[in-house]
Amino acid sequence: MAPPSPPPLRRRPGAVSAAALAALAVLTVLGVLAFGRPAPGGLRDDGPRSAVTPPASAKPLWPDLATAPPPTTPPAAGSTTQAPPQPVPDLTVPGHDLTAVDVRALLTKDPAVSTEERRALDSCADCGVRAPEFRDLTGDGRPELITVVTTPGQVVLHVYTLAGDRVLPILRVQVQPQFGAATVDSDLLLYESTTLSTRTTSRYHWDGSRLTLVERQVDGVGPLPSAEPGGDQPSVTGADRAPAPARPTAGPKPGPGAVVPPARSAQPTPQPSAPAVQPEAKR
Repeated sequence: MAPPSPPPLRRRPGAVSAAALAALAVLTVLGVLAFGRPAPGGLRDDGPRSAVTPPASAKPLWPDLATAPPPTTPPAAGSTTQAPPQPVPDLTVPGHDLTAVDVRALLTKDPAVSTEERRALDSCADCGVRAPEFRDLTGDGRPELITVVTTPGQVVLHVYTLAGDRVLPILRVQVQPQFGAATVDSDLLLYESTTLSTRTTSRYHWDGSRLTLVERQVDGVGPLPSAEPGGDQPSVTGADRAPAPARPTAGPKPGPGAVVPPARSAQPTPQPSAPAVQPEAKR
């Protein structure tokens, strides 16, 4: 006869299985992670924000009076109304090589060259014309010719380019005698010291017909100190001078037989110290 089977286990009221507890813990962790991380896209509610205050605007004084006009800006590329440059007459360039052109002959035949420049060209062989430089200022891969004519009254910079076998003047500008020039990509930069403390930078850009001014910037470079050792020194006013030490005035000379007191030392005379007070003995 088989032994009797054990009675089934009865679950106490309110008891929870281990599997249910484990599932509940997992759900709790997932809920904390879900509510603790920001919403997709990085958006998060940080609560109400303070009202946005618009920036302060200028309030003009005496608005009815006329004000200075706004500064003028150089015309944009392509907005010029000038006629396109014309080739220099009676001059051709065989082989389309601008570096082979005689600069003095080119300037002599250019109608835009002034009478004062022509006098400088005829004055001497080398004093009026600066050696030409060749840089690509039109972006076509071919160099343009840049030269300078120096006269007693003005200094003029000229730029020429080739159109087939003809030469086109694309820039003529008067500059300061002590000027600097450089190229950035296809742009021409001119540096001029307009005052002792400022320098003007002018940028010229090819607009398809000529080099036009597209930007002009004035920079402060500070005062120029005197480089010579014996140069002028700044004047010192009475308020800047230090007071001179007072000199003792000489009194009347003593007569014969007078007793002349000894000269006083500049050092203070030591004073005798007071006698030390002994404390009274206790009775």
